[in-house]
Amino acid sequence: MDKILVLNSGSSSLKYQLFGVEGDKYEVIAKGLAERIGIDGAYVSIKVGDGEKVIKEMPLNSHQDAIKEVLNLLLQGPLTSLNELVGVGHRVVHGGEYYANSVLIDDEVIKRVTELCSLAPLHNPAGLLGIEAIKNLLPNVPQVAVFDTAFHQTMPEEAYRYALPKEQYTKYGIRRYGMHGTSHLFVSREAKKLIGNPEHSKIITCHIGNGASISAVKDGKCIDTSMGFTPLAGVIMGTRSGDIDPFIPLYIMKTQNKTIEEVDNLLNKQSGMFGLCGYSDNRDVEVKYYAGDSDAIMAMKTYSYSIVKYIGAYTAAMGGVDAIVFTGGVGENGSEVRKLVCERLAFMGIELDEEANKLRGKTVEISKTGSKVRVFVIPTNEELVIAQDTKKLI
Repeated sequence: MDKILVLNSGSSSLKYQLFGVEGDKYEVIAKGLAERIGIDGAYVSIKVGDGEKVIKEMPLNSHQDAIKEVLNLLLQGPLTSLNELVGVGHRVVHGGEYYANSVLIDDEVIKRVTELCSLAPLHNPAGLLGIEAIKNLLPNVPQVAVFDTAFHQTMPEEAYRYALPKEQYTKYGIRRYGMHGTSHLFVSREAKKLIGNPEHSKIITCHIGNGASISAVKDGKCIDTSMGFTPLAGVIMGTRSGDIDPFIPLYIMKTQNKTIEEVDNLLNKQSGMFGLCGYSDNRDVEVKYYAGDSDAIMAMKTYSYSIVKYIGAYTAAMGGVDAIVFTGGVGENGSEVRKLVCERLAFMGIELDEEANKLRGKTVEISKTGSKVRVFVIPTNEELVIAQDTKKLI
């Protein structure tokens, strides 16, 4: 059995999964995370198979320290030797226009991912820390970069270009890139299987969590997506505003004497559902919504309306739609959000199965038999996509 380690590095965290691979079967042997890297109270956790989660508290001064401790934990059962690892796959957020597919990591890839740090300042540097740590600890193990932006590189020019002076694109790279690509890829593939693997398909995937994006997937390829040059664009999110009049940030700076940094913080961390009702976690919003809180009711309606608008636009862009997929933390568990969206889309022939829609976190069709557009909940599995691409490339 080949064993592949999948890493998702954050600025002060590290998620991991160890896969066992035999043929086309992928099994999660162990998973866990390292939290508070470089901060007091750091710890590493591991869960082997269906066993109990084990948490080990210790100082973690760097991502290399964190990965070293992860490997130590894996060697206490899931691995008998580090020589069992045939590859390490990394989630890398931004691949720019360089990468439309996953790639084996070499010095050139590291250089390009470094260049793209200006487009993903919170994420790409973290990914590079994970890559560098593995390079130091396991120099002979091949590494693979799987990019959040890659799936969206099939968008036509009319979908990714902005109406700005040409040099803003040619010189500065300002265009629509999109995010959550591995998630949109996974759930669109699964949805295609569920509708019978037709030769031609039109699927709208809704990755809705604290961050959220919608994608139009025609015949297996992304033709448009709601996030843009940055993850701030598109539908309303937990703390991000989503689409607003582009003059608003300038107006706020002029009239309220706020700095660029303050406006950045306002739009990314104080807006969205949090700005509308004071809560960013959909579970908290739902509690207030059912209790009749006016701000929560308004926020849920505004939130679902922003999703409906994108579904309508992408139905037009593809000339129809066969299936709509909900995924991500809210998409998989937020039954009320799904209900509000589907009710607004009843004109498309969507008939919601109320009982099926009560299920959370499971693959299920929530549209009734005979619904003109089928609607599914499909839990995303970005780690599996990363493991599959890693195995393929090594």
